[in-house]
Amino acid sequence: MDKLSFISLWDVYGGLLTAVQRDITDLYFNKDLTVSEIAEQKRISRQAVSDCLKSCKTQLEEYEQKLHVVKRLEEISLDVSLKITEAGIWAEEFKAAHPEFTEDISKLQNILAK
Repeated sequence: MDKLSFISLWDVYGGLLTAVQRDITDLYFNKDLTVSEIAEQKRISRQAVSDCLKSCKTQLEEYEQKLHVVKRLEEISLDVSLKITEAGIWAEEFKAAHPEFTEDISKLQNILAK
């Protein structure tokens, strides 16, 4: 699993990890600390940090396999992006066909761009 995939899972399911698991994974994936740096900071072995990270990855992957929340969010995001693109194309075509509405359509385009 790459870092971006892990972070997506962590963002959705991280609250289901223990406080210690969340802290270690946050230090590793979000704060970019090494296993050695985390072990030193937490006063635990590097092996304990590695085991925790491996366990968390497995746990988060299992949550996604059962619940599919990340997959659904990605699908929704793609669908919304396509709808905004379609609305933008329509607005351009409408503005060209009806120049008297240029100001109103421009307002709509500004909303879509945000």
